[in-house]
Amino acid sequence: MNKALHTDKAPAAIGPYSQAIAAGDTVYVSGQIPIDPSTGSFAGEDIASQTRQSLTNIKNILEAGGLGMKDVVKTTVLLADIGDFAAMNEVYAEFFQEPYPARAAFQVAAIPKGALVEIEAVAHKG
Repeated sequence: MNKALHTDKAPAAIGPYSQAIAAGDTVYVSGQIPIDPSTGSFAGEDIASQTRQSLTNIKNILEAGGLGMKDVVKTTVLLADIGDFAAMNEVYAEFFQEPYPARAAFQVAAIPKGALVEIEAVAHKG
């Protein structure tokens, strides 16, 4: 049975989706843009601050389901500009330890609300 996860420590969904869904021992976290839930605004205008906020949102959602960043097995990173990859990667490395999750990263035409980055994650209780 699928269970929606929700926390006030991450932005509310801006459409007909859940912050995350727990399906058995696997949690699927919806793409997180860099909105600071305490202000409703972007955490900053640069890729580093936006990446940090997106990953913090993921961390907070996972914690609401009893998991942590160590449980993440796969991420997808969407970038408005692939030229931001190195700077995003520096911040990303602060949130994960070996063995690192599998990952895909793409440049996309646009991200909701004009964000520079959106990150989704899959975690597994193990």
